[in-house]
Amino acid sequence: MNFLDKMKNRYTVKKYNPQGKVSEEQIAALKEILNLSPSSINSQPWNFIFVNDPELKKQLADKSYFNKEKILDSSHLIVFQALKNPEDFEKQIEGVLPEGSVAYYKNFVKPKGETEIKSWLKHQVYLSLGVLLSACADMEIDSTPMEGIEPEGYDAILNNEKYETLFAVTIGERDEADSNQPKFNPKTRLKAEKVILEA
Repeated sequence: MNFLDKMKNRYTVKKYNPQGKVSEEQIAALKEILNLSPSSINSQPWNFIFVNDPELKKQLADKSYFNKEKILDSSHLIVFQALKNPEDFEKQIEGVLPEGSVAYYKNFVKPKGETEIKSWLKHQVYLSLGVLLSACADMEIDSTPMEGIEPEGYDAILNNEKYETLFAVTIGERDEADSNQPKFNPKTRLKAEKVILEA
């Protein structure tokens, strides 16, 4: 199956098979792929927390609204976090990024103020979500991106001091009866000519 066919086959899983586990080799590959995610000026203002411990998954599931069952039945939960404090970000990039990249941040991002800086940092983390979902599709790992969680609750549990939770992704194996599968619930998208333009 080529990549296009795999993307046609991927969907947001609503029900997982609790016995379906993602292999250690696949997890290692996903970690490396996430670490290779692109970001503006190579800023990388993120942490990706892979949660496999059943008790920790249960605690996080309790802070996940209607996504609780997906988390409990999935193989792993991946939590995406961004640096909270622009000062910590500035310390991270000083002496690490090329002078031109640091100058871009100082001249074009920083003058916009703290609210805009934080928004910019969060946008970088969202870039990595697309990378992960595409990688999962290619590796035929089922996935569910989730903003339907309580970020503050996650932060209290994970206690990753300098970072804040933005969203999470469950990965695993779909339940064969999952009604959201394309064979039961065909994908609907806007017509390509409405969203893919040429200039």
